[in-house]
Amino acid sequence: MLLDEETIWAMNAKLDTDTIKAGTGNRYSPVRIAGFIGLLTLGLSCAYPRQMDYSSHYNQELAHYTCHRASGPISVDGRLNETDWQRAPKSSPFVDIVTGKPGWYDTRVAMLWDDRCLYFGFTVEEPDVWATLTDRDSKIWFDNDVEVFIAGKDAYYELEVNALNTIYEVFWIWKDMYRPGSPYNVPEWNPEGRNLMVIDGIGGHVHPRGWRNGYLDWDFPGLLHGVHVDGTLNKRDDVDRGWTVELAFPWEGMKWLADGRSLPPKEADIWRIDCSRFEQVGPKGEKLETAAGWTWNRHGHYDSHIPETFTYVHFTEKIVGK
Repeated sequence: MLLDEETIWAMNAKLDTDTIKAGTGNRYSPVRIAGFIGLLTLGLSCAYPRQMDYSSHYNQELAHYTCHRASGPISVDGRLNETDWQRAPKSSPFVDIVTGKPGWYDTRVAMLWDDRCLYFGFTVEEPDVWATLTDRDSKIWFDNDVEVFIAGKDAYYELEVNALNTIYEVFWIWKDMYRPGSPYNVPEWNPEGRNLMVIDGIGGHVHPRGWRNGYLDWDFPGLLHGVHVDGTLNKRDDVDRGWTVELAFPWEGMKWLADGRSLPPKEADIWRIDCSRFEQVGPKGEKLETAAGWTWNRHGHYDSHIPETFTYVHFTEKIVGK
């Protein structure tokens, strides 16, 4: 439904200030709600034209990846020991999100799909595997983590996971989509009373499309996630090899991002997906004031929330390894 002005102002009065955040050098930090009321109201109530293509603002060289169909079942246990994972193409090593320079630890991802799910397999080099956060939807970015962003035209989904297999997830909708005729102007996405995060960018970068609402209380339906540690978790006096992460996203949960595309995908369908890693420890083992961000390809800003910089994932019906 389209919210009227009275409802919007009542909603703003109820929002918890601790959940309204803006991007800073520390990725997310609390701000006062007063600074957002006018902007949030404008974004929710106005029906004004929206630009669709901001790619000219981000002249990065983007990666392309071909995602093959799996030949058989994938068991989501974090071990990546199915033959299909050995055959699946691996990404190039992740690079610094701002500069494009190599990270000091190797990080790669592979992808597969079948009629039920889209799968991700991360391989994370880490000489000291540790994690502290155990509650779902904790601020996982304060631990070492890996992240997935899946974009539609007017919304995107974010998942973060640490070595304890604790996840954080958010569904983001651009504020200009709260208007008549929008697929998001429906009761499921009514912001009133919801646990929201509101940003216009991260790390000092402001996206030209502006503000978006992040639904912290939305869970990807049927999501499966597993982590395996090659070493000893949280034992700081030995040397580990690293950890692996396995994720499965059922296609039925992608309906808000499909934009008319087939679910599951068809041959040659293209999706925009970003995979990344945030590392709290420097190359000499020192604690970093600001985590290093490594992504599939350079973003040019310390901001994971730029769909125009996401990798092009090309789907093929070809069986992996054939």
